[in-house]
Amino acid sequence: MSTYLEIVPIAGKILKKYPLCDNCLGRLFSKPLHLSSNKLLGKKLHKKFGSSEKCYVCKNLFDNLNYFLKLMMNASSNYSFTTFSVGTTVKPSIVDRDDSIRSEFKLKGIDSIKTDITKELGRLYSRKTKKILDPVDPDATFTVNFKDESCQLRSKSITLSGRYVKSQRGFPQKQKSCDNCSGKGCRICNFHGITEYDSVEGSISKLIFKKFGGTTAKFTWIGGEDQSSLVLGSGRPFFVKIQNPLKRKVRLSDTTINTINLSNLKLVYESPKKSLKFVSTIKITISSESPINSKHLKKLKDLTLNPIVVYEKSGKRSEKRIFQVKYKKISKNAFTLNIKAEGGLPIKRFVIGDDVAPGISKILDTSCVCQEFDFLDIVV
Repeated sequence: MSTYLEIVPIAGKILKKYPLCDNCLGRLFSKPLHLSSNKLLGKKLHKKFGSSEKCYVCKNLFDNLNYFLKLMMNASSNYSFTTFSVGTTVKPSIVDRDDSIRSEFKLKGIDSIKTDITKELGRLYSRKTKKILDPVDPDATFTVNFKDESCQLRSKSITLSGRYVKSQRGFPQKQKSCDNCSGKGCRICNFHGITEYDSVEGSISKLIFKKFGGTTAKFTWIGGEDQSSLVLGSGRPFFVKIQNPLKRKVRLSDTTINTINLSNLKLVYESPKKSLKFVSTIKITISSESPINSKHLKKLKDLTLNPIVVYEKSGKRSEKRIFQVKYKKISKNAFTLNIKAEGGLPIKRFVIGDDVAPGISKILDTSCVCQEFDFLDIVV
């Protein structure tokens, strides 16, 4: 362990060759002495050896940190957050001069000039705003560039979960991406990745951007439906990740936007990393080319006995269970089929029998098509 008396001669040798400011001089010795303030130690040493001219290492950068603090204040003026961290880009010449002194005088285990500038900016901003410095998992991250005198702020993404009920046909689930950026976010789409809001995704996104601000919204859907399908009951669950939100805590309540009813909106830690298992109750309207034999309809009850096998073009094979079956003939060539099934069963392909076995057409021994299908309930 070093003592103050041991470091004084080294400090004297350094100052004879290189003029240093209080911060840069104190930083060279504060860690070995277990002191928290570089500046106070530097002042103490300067009293012994006299004040210095312009700092050889930082060129008196520490005297101008208030300018960069103002840049941070301006960058964060529209953001609400509790914790933050700071990253900096420093001129290579400053780093090189710092490295050369530490190497010349064999000074090890001390903070670099960049680390010290970063720490000092964090302290100044925390003191000014009462926000908490958290380098590990901050709400917001500043990037201060000392080369071009700029400051950028990026806030950590937040994730919402909720449910939606769609009680009107003709409304797609997913929104078409911005033509210019393919959904990445650009000036044309105001960095949202979409330009229109005429879908379930668009309606929810519109509400989110109004409440939280932010750039793009990335959705994780628990299943999907056709544009012509209804989603009833308690609605379809979804998760949405909002990039760079301006606000992090907003009062959320059930609401209706563009005929989409939203409920159970709440902040969650993250979207599920694995696909969630869910069961859907679905009403399917089916028609056939030839008249339907009522006796054949009874065969549909056997759908609960064995899994439905689904083959994808990729070669992937999956099995889906059907737990409940009800049917009702509504005309000579049409009937409704109500099923309770594992999520992910492709309904139209299931009716036709397109790489799904057994399919409705094969069971009834007649070519069938799905006219429409609605989700009556979805349980995760």
